[in-house]
Amino acid sequence: MDGPEGNVGQPGPADRSHRSSVSSVGARAADVLVYLADDTMLPLAVENLPSLTAHELHRAVREVLQLPDIAQDAFALWLVSPLLEVQLKPKHQPYKLGRQWQELLLRFTDAPDDDVAVDEPSLQFRRNVFFPKQRELQIHDKEVLRLLYEEAKGNVLAARYPCDVEDCEALGALVCRVQLGPYQPGQPTACALREKLDSFLPAHLCRRGHGLFAALRGRGAKAGPGEQGLLNAYRRVKETAGSNSKPEASLSPHYRAYLFKCHELPFYGCAFFHGEIDKPAQGFLHRSGRKPVSVAVSLEGVHVIDSREKHVLLGLRFQELSWDHTSPEEEESVLWLEFDGDNEGTPVNKLLKIYSKQAELMSSLIEYCIELSQAAEPAAPQESAASPASAPGSSPPPAQRPQLRRQGSVVCSRIQHLSTIDYVEEDVSRYEKLETTSVWY
Repeated sequence: MDGPEGNVGQPGPADRSHRSSVSSVGARAADVLVYLADDTMLPLAVENLPSLTAHELHRAVREVLQLPDIAQDAFALWLVSPLLEVQLKPKHQPYKLGRQWQELLLRFTDAPDDDVAVDEPSLQFRRNVFFPKQRELQIHDKEVLRLLYEEAKGNVLAARYPCDVEDCEALGALVCRVQLGPYQPGQPTACALREKLDSFLPAHLCRRGHGLFAALRGRGAKAGPGEQGLLNAYRRVKETAGSNSKPEASLSPHYRAYLFKCHELPFYGCAFFHGEIDKPAQGFLHRSGRKPVSVAVSLEGVHVIDSREKHVLLGLRFQELSWDHTSPEEEESVLWLEFDGDNEGTPVNKLLKIYSKQAELMSSLIEYCIELSQAAEPAAPQESAASPASAPGSSPPPAQRPQLRRQGSVVCSRIQHLSTIDYVEEDVSRYEKLETTSVWY
């Protein structure tokens, strides 16, 4: 329920220990703990907590952090636990939703009763799912950029945003620049990177050998493949004029460079949901089963990501799909995605069945994102004038950024790995939904 939408059991910044955001509750005042993207805690003393709205609490956070007006649109308040994530509407009352948390878990997750009984959400200040990437490129405030950077970095390191190795190294190099300062030739950088490698690269790129051979690998050993690629990318990070004299003041361009690089990922800023899809039948006995997936929904489209392999199985823009959901009253809760494809050279309509108790939430979010996108279309040419040209380490962006075309890229669709229902029907229009049922929007 990431943003009225959900993410069940997903790794990443949402995976925190059970903690409450209300340290004391009284008739008049309470101390509310709001967590930022870097996991720092912001205590707030508020009046009349039970009736306090997310809008009022959001304003209090912005005032304490002294954030500019753009932060009102760029960020939202979320209720987050290891089992479920909810982006709050301005009118939502966080305290009341927290009291209803177990009901939400039972409705939108498959978590065991024992886990539901002890799960407790924290209140987090995170990126707004409905904040367009074009507007993000217009931000220059250092603290807003830092918060966005910290959240994006957490999603990359947790492999919530699957990235190719080259992109992981480029992003990791910018993290090196932020944390270690400008690259200095002659320093023992490889050793420094090795000690903090999991701070710069996702865990699957930091795996090292164990046993005697690993133990014999001394301080003077050559860098491994991940370390060497990261080190090479670190060398290539460009500096702005005067950055060596004032390293702290020079971080904003690197925050922007990191975010601009993340914008190439089609699922950046998405809301994530948990689900399962059917595996293609394999073997002589045609054995099958189900595969866990993450469903990422944004203002631009829908991506289905293999939760274990960390690569995209299906990516569709809204104009390329039709969708619907099956309510639990009828049968198992399912989100249906229909798109154009081919079967042995014959054009067909393909139906993908995603099993999830959050199908209703995903369907509502898709519908709302389409409405927002259609409403923003006339303003798109003006917004595209934003230029991240000040981002170091990257060339000036083209008028329209091309999609990644790297062969075997983790962001490319793998339709051959899907089990779909294929049929032929003429004159099928996309960009539509058969029914409308909105709970959160």
